[in-house]
Amino acid sequence: MLHITLPDGSVRPVEPGTTGYDLAAGISEGLARNALAVKVNGEIRDLHRPFTQDAQVEILTWNDAGGKQAYWHSSAHLMAEALEALYPGVKLAIGPAIENGFYYDVDLGEGRTISSDDFPLIEKKMLELAKNKSRFERREVPKAEAVAYFTEKQDPYKLELLENLEDGNITFYTQGSFTDLCRGPHIPDTSPIKAAKIMNVAGAYWRGDEKNKQLTRLYGITFPKQKDLTEYLEKLEEAKRRDHRKLGKELELFAFSEKVGAGLPLWLPKGTALRERLEQFLRKAQVKAGYQPVVTPHIGAKELYVTSGHYEKYGADSFQPIKTPNPGEEFFLKPMNCPHHCEIYRTKPRSYRDLPVRLAEFGTVYRYEQSGELHGLTRVRGFTQDDAHIFCRPDQVIDEFKKVVDLVLYVFKALGFTEFTAQVSLRDPENKAKYIGSDENWTIAENAIIQAAAEKGLTTVTELGEAAFYGPKLDFMVRDALGRRWQLGTVQVDYNLPERFDLEYVTPDNTRARPVMIHRAPFGSLERFVAVLIEHTAGNFPLWLSPEQFTVLPISDKFADYAYQVKAALEAADLRGTVDARDERIGRKIRDAELAKTPYLLVVGEKEAQDNLVSVRRHGEGDLGSMPLDAFIKSVQNQVAEAMG
Repeated sequence: MLHITLPDGSVRPVEPGTTGYDLAAGISEGLARNALAVKVNGEIRDLHRPFTQDAQVEILTWNDAGGKQAYWHSSAHLMAEALEALYPGVKLAIGPAIENGFYYDVDLGEGRTISSDDFPLIEKKMLELAKNKSRFERREVPKAEAVAYFTEKQDPYKLELLENLEDGNITFYTQGSFTDLCRGPHIPDTSPIKAAKIMNVAGAYWRGDEKNKQLTRLYGITFPKQKDLTEYLEKLEEAKRRDHRKLGKELELFAFSEKVGAGLPLWLPKGTALRERLEQFLRKAQVKAGYQPVVTPHIGAKELYVTSGHYEKYGADSFQPIKTPNPGEEFFLKPMNCPHHCEIYRTKPRSYRDLPVRLAEFGTVYRYEQSGELHGLTRVRGFTQDDAHIFCRPDQVIDEFKKVVDLVLYVFKALGFTEFTAQVSLRDPENKAKYIGSDENWTIAENAIIQAAAEKGLTTVTELGEAAFYGPKLDFMVRDALGRRWQLGTVQVDYNLPERFDLEYVTPDNTRARPVMIHRAPFGSLERFVAVLIEHTAGNFPLWLSPEQFTVLPISDKFADYAYQVKAALEAADLRGTVDARDERIGRKIRDAELAKTPYLLVVGEKEAQDNLVSVRRHGEGDLGSMPLDAFIKSVQNQVAEAMG
């Protein structure tokens, strides 16, 4: 008998040859009906593959990321089958699942193209084929047979992929009359695919090399129910309305200039106010937590990054070196703050009593991104990190790590991010060449993160291969208002940079020891954080953060003086806003202030001026009636204080 351990820790004895479907059916009829794939010892497999040894097993449905991955990978094959039926002679390249849906790169042949006008026909064909309930059949194929098959089919891209595959490690998947070279996994058959939408068509060079032929990349998405597709498309429309590039322009937060350079944002006055408010918020929290602010230059000598290892790992992605009149002297635009902070630590001897040393900086760094990868504030060439580095003794690591987690959670709460998962990002055990440092140090660091996350009661997922090159990390994956996942805060444990920079402290017995370094950035980068915040809130920022918390709207010129008196009283109470003294009708002023998403609109006329009142409108809520100015100020101050905890 084999022993199968389920996610709840229970163990089920099964006969060799039992499949994931058999296991699901033994648990419940509903689970078997909804099962799409199975995870065996962390590897996603076909539901009908038999178990051959004891294993930890999880049945995957549409509600699991792995289930969606298998579903969308299978949908890519279904789309390829439809394309072969509709475009005879089409040559297929690759068709993976992606975060939302899938794509397939194809060579349509000379003179043939696909446009959005063709999408409905492809969707119809896909659903027609899906109704056949064709089973996805996996077959191991000798390399010679695979080469012969694709030679006869005249599929040059598949033949090129086969060149790098070893005999005995090649699999075909067949559904209906369609066969593809594929590792899998796939869902049992095509019947769960009930709704399909072709999303986009684009050009893509074969294997990402512009020297190769440009193929047609067709993006699609599928769902088990038409209702799910409808909801997804509605979310996409809402995402367009929330696009931070669109709202950033409308709300006058930031801009880009070709003359300044691609990927280099210009922060406008309102955006700068927002950004500075975020900085002040975190600076205050950091001072309370014992951090010391520091400032480092925007450039550093090449040798600094050679020592840290950044030059070896990221040199090719950096801007070209800055040369000086002195032969051989080279500088780089700063790609990271951590090497500079290591040098600050080295400025004087440290005792075990001095540790932990917590250094914090809002440091701007620069990395070269290809122009095609730039995207608003989420992918830029110059960005500011809320970077801090904690140098501590090994016995302090767990407590310091937990304190950083507390700080990240405080930031999320104040900004309305309530749904998140902590991702434990570990080293890829199969490719250790990507990383620096000893196995021993990596094991200690990884165990420290896992223990600290467990002690804080965080919901965690583990991802191999996602660690930084110098150490493992805890990445906070936040869900925004539309359900999208963003990586925001990060905390990293590093035993390697202290060694590379020869950092030391004096122990109680007067010997020398290495400190451990914790890297942390609750925002990650201010640019990316602001982009996510704009889209999460649709530009309706929390009251405490809004660049302008109020606009005073006099109904005519006669009441402008009182409007400015109101503004002065509000500013004296540390509230931010402006007066709209334009010679416009009050309806137009209200409409413009609503479009600017100003939290409070204060309309003032004769009655308000006589009795020291304000007529209050709340953005998104409408008229709240008149109230004394002092009462309004007290109400807003209480709201801000409550939000800030």
